[in-house]
Amino acid sequence: MEIVYVYVKKRSEFGKQCNFSDRLAELHIDIPPNPELAEQFMARNPVDTGIQCSTSMSEHEANTERFEMETRGVNHVEGGWPKDVNPQELEQTIRFRKKVEKDENYINTIMQLGLVMEHCIKQNNAIDIYQEYFDDEDAVEVTEEAPSAKTINVFRDPQEIKRSATHLSWHPDGNRKLAVAYSCLNFQRAPEGMSHDSYIWDLESPNRPETVLKPSSPLVTLEYNPKDSHVLLGGCYNGQIACWDTRKGSLVAELSTIEFSHRDPVYGTIWLQSKTGTECFSSSTDGQVMWWDIRKLSEPTEVVIMDITRKEQLENALGAISLEFESTLPTKFMVGTEQGIVISCNRKAKTQAEKIVCTFPGHHGPVYALQRNPFYPKNFLTVGDWTARIWSEESRESSIMWTKYHMAYLTDGAWSPVRPAVFFTTKMDGTLDIWDFVFKQCDPALSLKVCDDALFCLRVQDNGGFIACGSQLGTATLLEVSQGLCNLQRNEKNTASSIFERETRREKILEARHREMRLKERGKAEGREEELREEEGAINLEELVAKAEEEFSEVIFSELKRKETEALKKETTDKLSPEESEEVEVEGEGEEEAEKEEGAEEAPN
Repeated sequence: MEIVYVYVKKRSEFGKQCNFSDRLAELHIDIPPNPELAEQFMARNPVDTGIQCSTSMSEHEANTERFEMETRGVNHVEGGWPKDVNPQELEQTIRFRKKVEKDENYINTIMQLGLVMEHCIKQNNAIDIYQEYFDDEDAVEVTEEAPSAKTINVFRDPQEIKRSATHLSWHPDGNRKLAVAYSCLNFQRAPEGMSHDSYIWDLESPNRPETVLKPSSPLVTLEYNPKDSHVLLGGCYNGQIACWDTRKGSLVAELSTIEFSHRDPVYGTIWLQSKTGTECFSSSTDGQVMWWDIRKLSEPTEVVIMDITRKEQLENALGAISLEFESTLPTKFMVGTEQGIVISCNRKAKTQAEKIVCTFPGHHGPVYALQRNPFYPKNFLTVGDWTARIWSEESRESSIMWTKYHMAYLTDGAWSPVRPAVFFTTKMDGTLDIWDFVFKQCDPALSLKVCDDALFCLRVQDNGGFIACGSQLGTATLLEVSQGLCNLQRNEKNTASSIFERETRREKILEARHREMRLKERGKAEGREEELREEEGAINLEELVAKAEEEFSEVIFSELKRKETEALKKETTDKLSPEESEEVEVEGEGEEEAEKEEGAEEAPN
């Protein structure tokens, strides 16, 4: 056991430095015996001495080398593939199988394992280990405790000028530490002299931070590397990406260049599932999502513009606020935008336009939280404006479930990692809401007032028992929830799955119904327009024909009448006497009237 004592004082307080060196032995003083001193003593006679009838023994101690024991567990996934083989990639698994099958000891190993497997199979055939002996008995109802939570620790910002705790990240090994990013998100309102430092806290010592991170600009996001617990990724307020290695100290290990970084604050950073464990991507309100490799942060490896019109124009791009990447779906990632739209993207697409697959419009403001359900990745949670919504990838027009509209603005949300039906939300009034939609859907199962300030972020521990919440004044509060909220309930997976399927099916039916109604209304509107056009055309045509016929008949009758009257007048005046001519004129007028009547009867025909 190594014993170490650390002196916490200056070197000058220890005195003059000692200089040791090897040299021969020296005699500094020699004191000879004095016979006069012996005369002051008297010899004792006789002398009694006790004797034991056993051999005299001496005690001897020896330090042996200490044997240290350590318990380790191995988790075999997909047959226990090696680290350099990704079980999700079919080509790698086929190549590894062929390599193993070519080995000389492969057949011998299979034969030996075959005997062991045969023995186990015979045992299973003899005894049914899955037999249920108490199927007929009724299940005993277990009384569950009411959901509750209590405050464990409070980590306060040690700086005098307080800043907001904008992001939290748990240590991947054992969750013994908590990394907190601090910054002021009010544009051009940061107070003078505000510190840029962020901290890593040890859960058992809340008075002083364990590690101080010193970025060039305040950190908006901070994430632990799930494969290397010493590496952290941070997104700065000035758009740069920073990387730390806690073994090297508090200063930045890698930093992206200004000209290739984001133009706005980096609101989202997330690690990718890769062989090296060094790949990540970031998002910002400048409308860009960038892929990075922390081994070379000088420039991004790829940039995707969030332009849903697929014209690849940065001025039309939507601001990216939150990110979601699920390792079980390595080709997909999702982006929550500043305009309330969730964009689903495909990493393997060849062109920029093909990388944007579909959109989910549903919020009136920025999407502050976006996370897939850890048990059912097709369903994901979004938090924005005054509601939290649960979506299904099969229904794109609207969400399948949503909370009521709260009086306070929602700022963050997350699923429980152990219970598929539980999720958490934070609000601007300092309240933490815990929802369990198997137990209750209209209201939260537990609403807890954490502090008087606005809560900006939350993060749930991997075991689901602890929740960390960050406030506007830089206070990180650690809460412990009751056992009922962090232990999987009986048949909860099946119940949650049936609820998701039922709501998805209901939403599909409603979407189909709305689609039919829209088509009918559109058809009716188009039919009405065509009928009105036909009626107007028919009315106008009939009026024009009638008016033309009337004008034509009037012109003809007036011309005929004029010619006849002129001819009659001329004949009568030339041949007859004045008296007879008057009689002829009278008869002529009668004949003209008769002809007019006949013409009037024939005109309509």
